[in-house]
Amino acid sequence: MTRSLDGCTIALAEARQLEELAQMLESEGAATLRCPMLSILDAPDPAPVLAWLRQLCADRFAYVILMTGEALRRLLHFAERDGCRDACIAALARTKVLVRGPKPVQVLKEIGLLPTRVAPTPTTEGVIAVLRNESLQGLTVGVTLYGEPNPLLEQFLISAGAYVHTVMPYIYAPATDDDRVADLIAQLERGAVDVMLFTSSAQVDRLYEVAERRGLQDALRNGLARTRIAAVGPVLAEHLRQRGAKVDICPEQGFVMKNLVQHIKRALAG
Repeated sequence: MTRSLDGCTIALAEARQLEELAQMLESEGAATLRCPMLSILDAPDPAPVLAWLRQLCADRFAYVILMTGEALRRLLHFAERDGCRDACIAALARTKVLVRGPKPVQVLKEIGLLPTRVAPTPTTEGVIAVLRNESLQGLTVGVTLYGEPNPLLEQFLISAGAYVHTVMPYIYAPATDDDRVADLIAQLERGAVDVMLFTSSAQVDRLYEVAERRGLQDALRNGLARTRIAAVGPVLAEHLRQRGAKVDICPEQGFVMKNLVQHIKRALAG
């Protein structure tokens, strides 16, 4: 029996759900090339995270902005270890919660909550579009970050008269050494990969950073030009285009891996 991805080699930059994603593709006949770019780790210093959680539990935040589902998961893990998980969930239920996209919605549902608002597009600009219609003067807003500061959002909130308290509950760390990433670049250049699949902008950045350190910029550019590139959603697709890469496969909605796999199947069948 012929499967839809028989004979196709798909390279995966995902780490956290690597095996789940690989199994979905392999069940359709694909050969997967695993090259996880980044691991997600708890913030090394728990003190700022716990301080933020205590402000949440004390009802100091008029709004909480959840930029990622992973941030909420990590916050709940910190709260559990500190013995205040139930108090944090109760505080979130009392607070206006604005989410950037579907993943934090899913994590909220897992703890029996729903967001107050969902950004119309899963971007910082989408979050700001919602907040433009809100009176923020004198209010304190708690913001979850992911990997790095978000000056665009912070500056908007400050200009609107809000007090901003950010928290970064997790960091990124290399999941694969540079030699393995360099080998992936060589395989892309040789045309040995049919699809290069990305699920986050941080994965893209790591790939380009290794190429720059190893002097492989031309090899990466040529390799990506001859390989179909799949992005899990339009924000990531735009990030790839800003890096100079084309994007061949990208869902316009339903930014989850299962949907991306369906788009890959349709694209390769075509």
